Amino acid sequence: MSARGRAPLAAVGLGLAGALAALVAIGIAAPGGRAEPRAAAVGGSGETIEIEARPIGSFEAGRPDRVRFGPLQFRGGIELTSRHKAFGGISGLVMLDAARFVAVTDKSDWLTGRIVYDGTRPVGIADAAMAPMLGTDGRTLAARGWYDTEAITADRGVVHVGIERVNRIVRFDFGRLGVGAPAKPVPWPAGLRGLPNNRGIEALAAVPKGSPLAGALIVITERALDPAGNIKAALVGGPRPGLFGIARHDDFDVSDATVLPDGDLLLLERRFTWTSGVAMRLRRIPIAAIAPGNVVDGPVLITADMGFQIDNMEALGAHVGPTGETVLTLMSDDNFSFLQRTVLLQFTLLDE
Repeated sequence: MSARGRAPLAAVGLGLAGALAALVAIGIAAPGGRAEPRAAAVGGSGETIEIEARPIGSFEAGRPDRVRFGPLQFRGGIELTSRHKAFGGISGLVMLDAARFVAVTDKSDWLTGRIVYDGTRPVGIADAAMAPMLGTDGRTLAARGWYDTEAITADRGVVHVGIERVNRIVRFDFGRLGVGAPAKPVPWPAGLRGLPNNRGIEALAAVPKGSPLAGALIVITERALDPAGNIKAALVGGPRPGLFGIARHDDFDVSDATVLPDGDLLLLERRFTWTSGVAMRLRRIPIAAIAPGNVVDGPVLITADMGFQIDNMEALGAHVGPTGETVLTLMSDDNFSFLQRTVLLQFTLLDE
């Protein structure tokens, strides 16, 4: 979600007045006047930044001892802050392993780092660095107006990023060149042309080896709907490219997606209303159901509202934990507003 042209999502405990204040604050922000981290040399790691972490001891505010939420078990969370002016607006995430991650911000910046654990509980971020995304000409993507980078996925060293503002997908040779890799455009799915402004590409998921859709890139829009009200999505590349739909329920929009270790697709969804505030949801889609022309749906794993430690949840990653368990990592986009938070939450996805 961009920091421009959208209603902001209030943090826990904020009412209508606070949300309105955030709207005013965000509405005057302009990418042209933004603080930008130093560009990285090819193969470099970017500009080192310090990130402070405050522990989130419980997920449900009114029930501090509760850790089980349906098939999810809360491992812990942290609220993140930094004095670096480019920090914030985190809108997509991939976990490279159990600790190292690569994230993108709304303003076309990379954020890399390592999650520090106390046992299985996340307690901090180390080795954090930021760098602007670069084009093949060496200019930053933001300088050419390619901001609102909302989606990221990785497969075998290749990173794809979705840019909602201009409806583009770009690829980076990240494994070889790091944050200094230049962006190379990927052909846009023909059936997704003419997407509504600020409701376009919101999630990408690369399908790994071993899946019937191996090699495909799953592209999901935020709220570009077909005539039946389903969310438009596409398979790019792979054995069966084409358009498909995702059933939309209860006014939730897709904000991110990832392919789980067992092969299914997991959606992170969010909803905002002025009366009830922000909510988030995780929904599992069987990968076998995804095919051109199909409309897919699946079970909801969790729904959380402002009674829980959430904010504008936009980023989702998955990795395999030390005992073989599936671990989910969620992060929020604070829209660069002092009224919102950057939170990192982790859950174990339990076998049922």
